[in-house]
Order: sequence, then C-alpha cells, then structure tokens
Amino acid sequence: MTATNKTPEPSGQVSDAVRGNWVDHLAPAESRPYLRLSRADRPIGTWLLLLPCLWGVLLAANATGWRLFDLWIIVGCAAGAWLMRGAGCTWNDITDRDIDARVARTRSRPIPSGQVTVKQAMIWLGAQALVSFGILMTFNWNAVVLGILSLALVAIYPFAKRFTWWPQVFLGLAFNWGALLAWTAHTGALSLAPVLLYFGGIAWTIFYDTIYAHQDKEDDALIGVKSTARLFGDDTHQILRLFLILTMILLTAAVVAAMIDGAGLISMAIGVAGVWAMGWHMSWQLRRLNTNDPDTCLFLFRANRDTGLIPALFLAVALLV
Repeated sequence: MTATNKTPEPSGQVSDAVRGNWVDHLAPAESRPYLRLSRADRPIGTWLLLLPCLWGVLLAANATGWRLFDLWIIVGCAAGAWLMRGAGCTWNDITDRDIDARVARTRSRPIPSGQVTVKQAMIWLGAQALVSFGILMTFNWNAVVLGILSLALVAIYPFAKRFTWWPQVFLGLAFNWGALLAWTAHTGALSLAPVLLYFGGIAWTIFYDTIYAHQDKEDDALIGVKSTARLFGDDTHQILRLFLILTMILLTAAVVAAMIDGAGLISMAIGVAGVWAMGWHMSWQLRRLNTNDPDTCLFLFRANRDTGLIPALFLAVALLV
C-alpha cells in the first residue's frame, strides 16, 4: 500500500500549527501568510494573553461589584488580546527572522519561508496595533496609559533571549500586563491585589514557557539563544515545582487582598479554591512532563489554556454567590 491517499498538507503551513486549523483550510489564500504571522493558526498564545485580563476584571468585580461595562472590558480585552498577540508575534518574527531560519521548528514561518517580506510584515504590524489602540481608547485614561506602557515590554521581549538566560521573565512581564489593565479598566486605579495577581501570572508564565522552550533547546544551544529550559536543564522539574508554589502563593494572596473587604467569605473561599485547582492542574503537567520529548512539551504548553481558565471560572462563580 502506498501513501498516495494521504491528504497533502496545505501550502505554507507552519510546522507547529494546529492541524486542521481554520487559517490553512478556510481563510482566503492571500490572507494566510498574514494570519500565520499573527499565529491565528496557533490560538494558545491569544488565550495566554487573554486569561490574565479575565482574572483582573473578574477579581475586580468580586471586590467592588459587577458592572455592565465589565462585559465590554471582557470583549475588548478578547479582541485586544487577539490583535496585540498578533502584533507581538509579527514583531517577534521580524526581529527573529535570521534565527528562525536556523531552527527546525520555526524555519517554516512566513518571513523565513518567503511568504511575506519584512516590509509587508511591518505594515501588518501597524494595522493590528492601530485597531487595538482604538479598542484601548474606550477604557478609562489610567487603563489607556497602562496599555501604552505595555508596548515597551512587547518591543523588548524578542531581544531578551540574546542577553539573558531568563527571557521567560520578559514574556511574563508582557503577557500578564492585562491583569493590571483590566483591573484598572474596572476600578480606575491600581492596588495591591492586581500587583500580586500580575506577579503570580509571571511565575505561571515562567512555568509554561520553560516547558515550551524545551522543544528548541538543542537548536538554541547551537545558535547561542538563551532560555530557562537551557538554564534549568535536568533540574527543570524541581525548579518548576518552586514556580508552581510561587504561583499559588501569589494568586491566593491576590484573591484574599481583593476580596477580604468587598466580598463575602464564601466568595473568597471559591476564589482561593480556583487557585488551588489551578495548582493541581500544574502538578498534573509536571507529572506528565518529559523535557526530552518535544511533542509532550507542546501538548503540555497548550494545556495551559485550561490551567488559566480554572481560576477564571471559579471567580465567575464567586460573583454569583
């Protein structure tokens, strides 16, 4: 029997894209390279950017009361997460185009594979950022300022792996900024609770992105790219367990700080239970983790959508109590 009956992969498909994704099969052909630049064929990044936003607005609502505008904050953050994740990935691919061409997993991306030029990518970057800015302007002024400040982190992140063994920290700083922004969009100002939430999210990001980085550690070593996966090496399980514990401590403290005065004890207990359920899911990941198996690393990285949804769902339930 021959393999002639196998359905061919769509032209231009990125190697680590979700198979059967809508971009490769349903999007107009001329739009596909740009949607691939935005990682629309790999939605996990949008989820990981959105989830801290959901935490922020839901925790704020538990602290001060649900408002109708919170629905728009959630919708606006969802659209903004898709757009800014796309803009950030486009910027990342522009700055990393020479590195991506030398790594097996990334050489099929649109720029190194020749699907788009750098100039075209820059125009696409600007378009995404402009629409995202329009959404940001519907929030209060303090939230707008926070959104503008986040651009510095987005700009710096692609270069972090060139000068530090901890690029995952810079990713965490950028990806969890939405917790601060969404809280401020609801309350108008920052306080201790969203700051604790922010740092808890950073610890979680180091956890999941270290798992992700183990896919590329051999290529990274050859070309001199730094990561916590290379830094932690054989001690990855033990060190990630510490970040798991740190995540739980900081997020628990955030829930208590936010809800100790503005919500009942039952609601606060539900919020804390959500954090601990998230910790259980992270523990499950560690039990499954094989840092020498790229497929397992990618599977567990993608599982962090569910990890982050757990506390969001618990906080939503707490609003109903």
